Amino acid sequence: MTIRSPIVLLHTDAPEAARAIVAGAHPDLTVDTCDSYADLPAMLTETGAEVVYSVRFVGTPGFPRAALLDSGTLRWISVGGSGTDHLAPWDPERVTVTNAAGAAADMMAEYALGAMLAFSLDLRGFARAQAERRWTAGRVTPIEGRTLLILGLGQTGQAAARRARAMGMTVLGVRARPQPTNHVDEVHGMEALPALWPRADFVLVSVPLLPSTRGLVGADAFAAMKPGAVLIDVSRGGVCDEPALIAALQDGPLKGAALDVFETEPLPADHPLWAMENVILTPHCSSVYDGWAEKSVAMFAENLDRYRRGAALHNIVDPERGY
Repeated sequence: MTIRSPIVLLHTDAPEAARAIVAGAHPDLTVDTCDSYADLPAMLTETGAEVVYSVRFVGTPGFPRAALLDSGTLRWISVGGSGTDHLAPWDPERVTVTNAAGAAADMMAEYALGAMLAFSLDLRGFARAQAERRWTAGRVTPIEGRTLLILGLGQTGQAAARRARAMGMTVLGVRARPQPTNHVDEVHGMEALPALWPRADFVLVSVPLLPSTRGLVGADAFAAMKPGAVLIDVSRGGVCDEPALIAALQDGPLKGAALDVFETEPLPADHPLWAMENVILTPHCSSVYDGWAEKSVAMFAENLDRYRRGAALHNIVDPERGY
């Protein structure tokens, strides 16, 4: 069996740690690094890299997409996270794109569970009362018996479903190609959403950003949701219509929202979401935990072994489906 020896370029803000992991698994390979967006085009030309591991470490604006997709030598882009919308569209005949789906699925599911509990227990309300040294007539609400609607039953959605079922919740899910899914009571296609919005106490958005999902959760969806519903968004900015979301938070029916993604990131300081007391706002970090970067690079190193042997890669992304 022929073992290929491609030139590998690691595009990350933690290059030496990544190089140590890849070099440990593939000591015979040439492994170069680049820790900026601006320097990547020159590094691609200089190294003639065939394989690039790439992290979108300072957001989408300015990401050197053209340099990657126009490279004459690049054959495989391994995205360090799960989202690939910053590369779309690409020609899968010219370049293969894989992602690190699953590396943060459990953490993102815990984020979703924590958000549901934060609202059901009114932790923000109690925190405000504590800051004011004000004793209140406290009241908490169980999530047991409540209904969670999950948009997107990939690894994150399935991890969230597993936790929700363990908490005694009913779980509804939608996916592009419906099929029975563990820990999900009902699986539907996207066309069923109009009938599902009114049934959900919590809505978890975990679909990729595609032309078909942009604005998926908009004014009509919010109008159909039950009073007191809570939205949790760990997908990509643009899946939820932000003006419609703000209106639903201000005037109903939403009780609140936990938002980790936004149409513009970093979120501008004058954005109205910052000041909304019924919003938990986090800086696109639901997948960021100690050890995440190392796990992502280790997944790449394992996939690189398959690439070198000519075996099928794991986590190949279909540019039309986004996963």
